[in-house]
Amino acid sequence: MSELIIDGVGRVFPGVRGGAPVTALQPTSLTVPANDFVTILGPSGCGKSTLLRIVAGLDRPTSGRVTLNGAEIHGPGPDRGMVFQSYTLFPWLTVEQNIGFGLREKGVPEAERREIVAQYIADVGLKGFENHWPKQLSGGMQQRTAIARALANDPKILLLDEPFGALDNQTRGLMQELLLGIWEREHKMVLFVTHDIEEAIFVGSRVVTMSARPGRIKSIIPVDLPHPRHYTVKSSPEFSSMRARLTEEIRQEAILAAAER
Repeated sequence: MSELIIDGVGRVFPGVRGGAPVTALQPTSLTVPANDFVTILGPSGCGKSTLLRIVAGLDRPTSGRVTLNGAEIHGPGPDRGMVFQSYTLFPWLTVEQNIGFGLREKGVPEAERREIVAQYIADVGLKGFENHWPKQLSGGMQQRTAIARALANDPKILLLDEPFGALDNQTRGLMQELLLGIWEREHKMVLFVTHDIEEAIFVGSRVVTMSARPGRIKSIIPVDLPHPRHYTVKSSPEFSSMRARLTEEIRQEAILAAAER
């Protein structure tokens, strides 16, 4: 069974022009079991994205290690799917070709590749747009394509760094529902970085809050809301109570971060 273990992972960046080193992330430990959807919440500069990049293999920790299914992570790999805030689609490839890119690189036969791509195009609501270029798509549609591309490779874990941060509120809400629906069907491990408290509660099964820089895990709060999760849950007393608690936690850390500038 899949399991991600973050064991004492810290990150210190060298000082600039002889300056003092900068600690972005204090030694941090977290275990993410199979089927878990963990959202990571904290003020700007607290090390959320740094931690995600280390798990993705795009950065190396100064201390500690990350293992996925018992194997230590030393660089990027197909067992991790990454979705960024910027859409990072290949502009010279169509929607269908973007989604199937990783499968083609892995040598998946064309007939099988087309079947997998068609399934994810349907899952993210892009039927009829298979032959469109990225420049012909709205921001939400581009991000749907990016999510489908990440999932098509069947990664063990999906890593998302503020994936809906550039979208308008209405589109953002629809994308939250889309992603949550996919997770409820496929039950992938997910690490999801966000600044948005409502978003963290709505999509997550656990919310990890991080302190101001240098970042560390401050709390891990389970989200005991039922599945399938409908957007109307955001108006429930349970949701409101959790939002108030997290708002106060993040506010305290934001004040500390501002005081240190």
